[in-house]
Parts: sequence; C-alpha cells; structure tokens
Amino acid sequence: MDSLRAVRIVSSAVAGLLVAAVAAGIASAKPYVLGAEQLVSGPSALTACPFGASADFEAAFDDAEVEPQVAVDPTAPNEIVGVAQQDRWPDGGARGLTSWRSLNGGTSWAKLPDVPWSACQGGPERFGRVTDPWASYDKAGNLYFIGQPIDSAELGISAMSVTTWNGSNWRPPQLLIEDTGERFIFNDKVSITGDPTRAGHAYATWLRFTHPADGRNTPIADFHSFAFRGNPMISRTTDGGLTWSTAEPMRQSNTFFQGNQIAVAPDGTLFNVAANLFTGAVATEQTVYMSVMRSNDVGRTWSAPVKIAPIRTAQLFVPDDGFPIRAEDFLPDIAIDPRNGDIYVVWSDGLGTSINQVVMAKSTDGGRHWSGPTVVAAGGPGVQSYNHSIEVTAKGTVVLTYWDDRNNDPDDGVATTDVWLRHSHDGGQSWEPEQHLHGPFDHFDAPISFFGPGEPRGLFLGDYMGLETISGNSVINFFTSTISDGADVRSIRADHK
Repeated sequence: MDSLRAVRIVSSAVAGLLVAAVAAGIASAKPYVLGAEQLVSGPSALTACPFGASADFEAAFDDAEVEPQVAVDPTAPNEIVGVAQQDRWPDGGARGLTSWRSLNGGTSWAKLPDVPWSACQGGPERFGRVTDPWASYDKAGNLYFIGQPIDSAELGISAMSVTTWNGSNWRPPQLLIEDTGERFIFNDKVSITGDPTRAGHAYATWLRFTHPADGRNTPIADFHSFAFRGNPMISRTTDGGLTWSTAEPMRQSNTFFQGNQIAVAPDGTLFNVAANLFTGAVATEQTVYMSVMRSNDVGRTWSAPVKIAPIRTAQLFVPDDGFPIRAEDFLPDIAIDPRNGDIYVVWSDGLGTSINQVVMAKSTDGGRHWSGPTVVAAGGPGVQSYNHSIEVTAKGTVVLTYWDDRNNDPDDGVATTDVWLRHSHDGGQSWEPEQHLHGPFDHFDAPISFFGPGEPRGLFLGDYMGLETISGNSVINFFTSTISDGADVRSIRADHK
C-alpha cells in the first residue's frame, strides 16, 4: 500500500507539472495587446527658418519628422520621452531636433521646449543643421538627449552635443567634441545610453572618421590607405550630465566602427556593438563583420572587438522599380536580458543573397561567443525586412519589431510597407506568431536622401526606429510613417501579461 501510495503521489505530481507547463505555454502564446496608435508629431515651427541651405538644395522637407528614438523613465514608467529630426534636408541633417513627452504611458503626447541645437532653434549660426537624435534615462531617472550639430551636408563642421532635463526644461547643451573638417576629420552616428545599474552614469558614443592624408591622394589611394579609420569614441558622465569626460577613442586601430551603441549588463559590464566595415581599409568577409567590445571598468578601457558574424548586407530597394531605400540595414541594435545578462544583437543581412532580412545573434557568456545569425523576421523567403529594433523586458520576453514589403505589389506603383512585432518567451529559441503593428503605408511618400543633385541615396525615414520597455512585459513602439505631404512620428503601446 505504501508503494502504491508513493506511485500515486508521484503520478499526481507529474500530472500537476504537466498541467502547469501546458498552462504556462498557453499563457505565453497570448499575443500582445496593442493600444491605440497615437500621432505624436505636429506641424513644424521651423519651416520659415533661413538657415541650413546648401549649394545643391535650398529647401528642406517641411513637416518631415524622421529617425525617432524613445526612452522610458525607470523610476516613473508612465513618463516617456521621444525625439526625432525635424524638417529633413535632402542631402543630410535637419533644421532641428524635436522632443515630446507622455506622462500617461504613451496614451497622449505633448511637445517639449526646443533645444538650441541649430541656428533654426536659436543655437550657434555655424550649426546650420543637426542630426542623429537619441534619448535615454539612467537608473535614477536622469534624462539625457544627444544630437549631432553640423554646418551642412559637407560636414565642414561636425559636433556632438548633449543636454539633460531639469524637471521643467532642457539645460543648455554641452559640446562633447567639435571638428571643423580640417585634416579630413568628421563625427557621425551618435547614441547615448543611461546606465540602468548606476545612478548618474551615462555614455555617449559615436564614430570619428580620420584620414592623415587629408584626402590629398587620389580617391583610390585614399580608400586603400591603412591610415583610413573610424574610431569608436566615448564620453562619460558620472554626475547626471553636469560634466562629461574628454572625448576619446575606445580603441585606436585601423578599423572603421559604424553604428556604435552601448548596452549595460545586470552586473554593470558595458558592451559596445558596432559594424566593423573596414580593417586597414580592406573590405573582405574577414574584415567586414558585426563586432562587440566589453568594458569592466565603466568605459575607461575596452577589450579587443569580438567578431559576432560577417556582414553581408545587400542594397535595400523598392521592388516596384529598384529605387533605393536608405534605412537601418547593417546598423545594429542591441538588448541585454536584465535577469541573466544574455545579449541579443539584430541587423539586416543578405546572408549571401541579394535580399536583406532581419537576423539575430545571441551570446550567453558575456559576448565571448555568439550563435547565429539566424533570420528572425517572419515575412518568408524573398521578403525584404529592415528597420529592426529589439528589447528584453523585465520578465525576460524578447520583443522584436521590423518593417517589410511582403504586401507590396511590384506593378501598382505603390511601395507598400508594413511594420510588425514578434516576441519570444524562451530567449529566441521559438517565436510567437507575429502581429501587425502599422500600415500599409506608401514608402514612396518618404523624404528622399541624396548624395547630390540627381544622385538619390534612397527613401529616408530614418536609420533607427524606437522601441523601449516600460514595465513588466510592456513596450512602447515609436516610429515614423509617411503621409501624403511628409512624415509623422507615431507611437503604439503594447502590453502582455
């Protein structure tokens, strides 16, 4: 009887575990509950500004808000701030950077005061334009907003400037670096990360292009010179943005690190992800790769770059006519699980084909080794996907958003584009069915980015889109979509229990 009773007890326990596991599986399979789409941006106040014109382009795209980013206050999760370029110029940069705030978790938004980034916003006249906005909170709720003031598309002057929120207004921006274009030097692609593990700490990083030959050689000679490099730069604050360290390279080497972005692990380790596009000005599969560097001393020193995977990104284009799209392709996004430190990196890659799809690589040992890359966009073979963002919630849910053209008809003259959301409850081993987040919209209505007159670089809504965790399993999606006469910033909150 005792043995039989033991068998029954064990059987009952196993059955209970199975029921619990099934119940957990059913719960995890629930989709995100998508809130109402909110129009964040409004009419531009800068359209009459006389500054910023170039010899090639005298007019910007009025009311075009592009390249949005978003940040959530960890001490008050209903407070969310978003930023974007305002009035994009065809050959680069914008008249200004605009910011908005929600105090109710993304249900409604209000414009914040302008920062004097550029001449159009009351800043120095030498800064005719500004670009690359990014915002982030640290552990204590200090809010940082960074941008890249420039003189024009020629980047004769390129600077990095950062401001912080004082509770009612933005403080005057502080210059982290400014180059005048002499000696063929310019700064590009800034991001900022508030430290989620240390109050008052934040890290600004960007690429600083240098070429000691001053561009005096022939273009072919310059391109193949081993002096050609793009240093990953860093400036740090430890007092909530009151002061910043002198900008310096994380690493001095003959490499070109683009799209630098820092993420912080639960134990305080810093990781900088970047696309290594050249080594010694040589572009091969061995020298063009996604990389990550690690710092164990709050960004003072950094490891050598670890290769995540080769980058084999193809050209983004509209299937209708092959017109180029300038969007987030090889530029990476990084997220770290706040529970166990697992690291996720996503980018858009052709994987040896002519069609880019969003791929993901993962590390479970502090960035030393990586799995992947594997395709995580769900559009299927032949469907182009890009503008990827990834986050990991406080409960460990991996959330991914991206754009694709699966619904495009190549014969209708409309560049049909949709935005999608996917999530995983097992670290990316499997994914729940994707959800339609926004669209369809016509990408042909986007502002066009040009190299110069008659040289289109592509349809441009931004090299980045915003995605941020709120609390629990909730996230805020912050993105740009086209309208008939421009581009607007929109938000959608997504909740999951």
